[in-house]
Amino acid sequence: QVQLVESGGGLVQPGGSLRLSCAALGFSLDDYSIGWFRQAPGAEREGVACTTESDNSVYYADSVKGRFTISRDNAKNTVYLQMNSLRPEDTAIYYCATSCFLPYNSWGQGTQVTVSS
Repeated sequence: QVQLVESGGGLVQPGGSLRLSCAALGFSLDDYSIGWFRQAPGAEREGVACTTESDNSVYYADSVKGRFTISRDNAKNTVYLQMNSLRPEDTAIYYCATSCFLPYNSWGQGTQVTVSS
């Protein structure tokens, strides 16, 4: 059973940083592309960043380019999302998935990120 567990969210001031973690339980993350997605209140879920299993290419939504970095630590079976220069519009629940595309049907609980002064 594929299970991903997100963590690392919290409350941060504008301009601050957070690092989210996506840990895999029961399988090896390096066999999969991993995407980070987010859903703000009243909005649709959207893709934020992706790392592919084939060549570790990375992709970012235009809204986060230059601020967010996705990375893998295969030894820890974890994918990270380093988020810098956070903005209030980054406030959302963040989810990871074994896909870079929607739709996806195995969502975890996600981790809440709130950017507010």
